Amino acid sequence: MKRIVIAGGIGAGKSAVGERLRDLGFPVVDADDVAHDVTQPGSATLSALVDAFGSAVLDAEGSLDRVFVADVVFHDASALRRLNAITHAPIGVEIARRLDGADGEAVFAAIPLYRPEHRAVFSLDAVWSVQVSPETAVRRLIDGRGFSEADARARLATQMSNDERAALADRVLWNEGTLTELYAELDAALAEAGLTRG
Repeated sequence: MKRIVIAGGIGAGKSAVGERLRDLGFPVVDADDVAHDVTQPGSATLSALVDAFGSAVLDAEGSLDRVFVADVVFHDASALRRLNAITHAPIGVEIARRLDGADGEAVFAAIPLYRPEHRAVFSLDAVWSVQVSPETAVRRLIDGRGFSEADARARLATQMSNDERAALADRVLWNEGTLTELYAELDAALAEAGLTRG
């Protein structure tokens, strides 16, 4: 079974690629979903976050207040480092578990914060990076997710550049156009990898 990562920054279109892959029948492990699952109330990860940041990270129901945490860490580099130090290991363990449990010709993992060591850690066959220009990403975050321009740019500033991502990837899927154009790029990548449907 091939293991392929879909990498890409915020606003690039990883979710659209993941949805398309699921529609084609491929299993997709989404790091954002995993992050949500490993920080559920009662989890060791959530307890560690409360220890590190205080009870302000909890909402009224005792769940992680993701909007509050995002606002803090994307404006404070040291807070982001603390968050990553607490969450990366449990997220990685769960991603690996889900990859190991997948069936079929290929399994995909959508990992926004892809790092070079992931290739060995997850025994990857390939890394495909979904990319857009920074200006397109900012516009999508403002128009599609209701971000202010300052917040959108703050998020982008914490992430790799397109050049850095491309250097780590085996293939770049540009998403400056329509979904139809993005899907055509994805279909070409699948065909080149010898994959049609999951």
